[in-house]
Amino acid sequence: MKFQRDFENFKTACIPWEMKIKEIESHFGSSVASYFIFLRWMYGINMILFGLTFGLVMVPEALMGKPYGSLPRKTVPRAEEATAMNFATLWDFSGLAQYSVLFYGYYNNQRTIGWLKFRMPLSYFLVGVGSIGYSFMVVTRTMAKNANDDGGGDDTSFNFSWKMFTSWDYLIGNPETADNKFASITTSFKEAIVEEQESRKEENIHLTRFLRVLANFLALCTLAGSGYLIFFVVRRSQQFALEGLENYGWWERNEVNTVMSLLGMFCPTLFDVISSLENYHPRIALRWQLGRIFALFLGNLYTFIIALMDEINLKLEEEKIVKYNMTIWEASLYNGTVPENSTAPPIQVDPADVPRGPCWETMVGQEFVRLTVSDMMTTYITILIGDFLRAVFVRFFNYCWCWDLEYGFPSYSEFDISGNVLGLIFNQGMIWMGSFYAPCLPAINVFRLHTSMYLQCWAVMCCNVPQERVFKASRSNNFYMAMLLFILFLSTLPAVYTIVSIPPSFDCGPFSGKTRMFEVISETLEHDFPSWFGKVFGYASNPGLILPFILLMVLSIYYLNATSKSYKEANLELKKKLQSQAEENKRRNKQKAQKSNEQEENPFETEQSPAKPKGEKQDESSPNKDSKKGQDGNGSKKTGQPQEASSSQTLQHPGPVLNGHYPPQSRGGNFPPPSIAVTRPPGPRRPGVPGYPPGNPCLPGMQPGMPRGPPMYR
Repeated sequence: MKFQRDFENFKTACIPWEMKIKEIESHFGSSVASYFIFLRWMYGINMILFGLTFGLVMVPEALMGKPYGSLPRKTVPRAEEATAMNFATLWDFSGLAQYSVLFYGYYNNQRTIGWLKFRMPLSYFLVGVGSIGYSFMVVTRTMAKNANDDGGGDDTSFNFSWKMFTSWDYLIGNPETADNKFASITTSFKEAIVEEQESRKEENIHLTRFLRVLANFLALCTLAGSGYLIFFVVRRSQQFALEGLENYGWWERNEVNTVMSLLGMFCPTLFDVISSLENYHPRIALRWQLGRIFALFLGNLYTFIIALMDEINLKLEEEKIVKYNMTIWEASLYNGTVPENSTAPPIQVDPADVPRGPCWETMVGQEFVRLTVSDMMTTYITILIGDFLRAVFVRFFNYCWCWDLEYGFPSYSEFDISGNVLGLIFNQGMIWMGSFYAPCLPAINVFRLHTSMYLQCWAVMCCNVPQERVFKASRSNNFYMAMLLFILFLSTLPAVYTIVSIPPSFDCGPFSGKTRMFEVISETLEHDFPSWFGKVFGYASNPGLILPFILLMVLSIYYLNATSKSYKEANLELKKKLQSQAEENKRRNKQKAQKSNEQEENPFETEQSPAKPKGEKQDESSPNKDSKKGQDGNGSKKTGQPQEASSSQTLQHPGPVLNGHYPPQSRGGNFPPPSIAVTRPPGPRRPGVPGYPPGNPCLPGMQPGMPRGPPMYR
């Protein structure tokens, strides 16, 4: 057992950042910890994407491809050589960084490279498509796993009792671990109290509806203003590009990225202020906040993509002009001095002096890399200024300020779950969208996520305070995963459109010289596979087979979805029945306990006789009652007992009668005797008579000297 426990501890220690996340969960609750769990999951996905692009695209080109300076696409133009190594140029991912393995345009269109005959264009295409396919598979698989883990069980029964008596781990031996466990139990009680308060809350429905409609109207106005601002800035940037960016400064060249980063930083705060009007449950309020920020980021991203498509069209028009100019330039090299049938060697021209096209793929990759780096720097600056410096100011100036800075303005900041989650999701969407044109994007995102984990963990523990209403997160992160799946689908559309519909650049990239990028598949089938395989692939890719197959898949998905819904409804019905049965058992046990307590407190009082049916039985019982009253009255007079004793004569012992059996107490049969013998002090004795007098009214049927109670009590 000790080895098994040590092995489990070792496996837990091998999980990246597990102890950090547990510490954060113990102080800030499961809702904040869910963000860091999601960040760790995203880190694992990007490590796989980075391994694919680095191992199958960047390394083979760097080791087996033609070196730098051998081709025009691998050489910095002569006009840019003077500033190719400047920091400002490299920070803008131009100059030498542009003509490297970091971007699409550097790769050669040669079918095989190196002594391994590595098929570079095919590998580039399959890695791009495989990354998207792998991402779809992992996200859907994780959602299915979370859905299975989320079902079953009822956590609401005896919630506080379970937390009170079963929360502590008695195997803890480390004081720091004990402190974290104590904080975790305290936080879990806060979460449970909030859940209980929200379930019992009563609200003014008309005022609540009005405030929620007002909040949604303000949120829509904010989204519309943000979209218009992005559209205006993109139009300005296109005008600057037509006039030449060399004539403008840093702000004009980076205006789009800066405005998008600022909107992503300030709009979530505005949405948070608006959401305070709605008075939702904290978990539901978080989902509304996520939905609004999702709409904001989605509008900004697609506005950016539309602007990029306009710029791609401009590059394609420019490419036609460059092609015509290159034809004139090649003809001017000879100046008509070399005969047409001459065998003289061709004129050698330095690759840096060869004119080249605009290469719209590299331009798209540069834009996504700049946007990713800009977003990363904005996140870091926000943490350092908005969290750290704010906490330092509140901590040290609180003693000499006019009001309490900790509980008033500005106070310590809370961790923004919705803004950070949406930042992760849309950053990952940009990675999926731009990694086909910039293979370095997964590596940049891995660096960003790695540093963000340490920086944000430090900021949360040192600079943030728990939320005023700590709430329990959902047992699964399927809401996060659903948004991630949606943004993955939306990110795939522009990449697929450019691959299928837009012709590649003629002088850069692994697909140069082809009409469409996907033609590399047919070229590989033609040259590297048997002819019969190409025919089979052609038949399989026929729309006449693909459309029925897609229809069959849709029908299968519909059937499986309907089946799963029916199973879910059956599980819910069974859960309700089990819950009602548990409540019924609880009620019965409570009634039995109450009866047992009443009998233990008053053992010599008879239970109320069951109601007699109307008719003859009720009439027959009336003379007996009258006669009994008369006998009791005579008896009290003869014995000289106090008047109070007459009332006690009507009470009968609940024990067995003379035959040793218990009388039926209710519909359930014989009521079992109490588990503890109950005694009563003896009544007053007449002098000279040992034991109790015969015919004692307190114990009818008992003889003098007989032991009291049934045999089991002796």
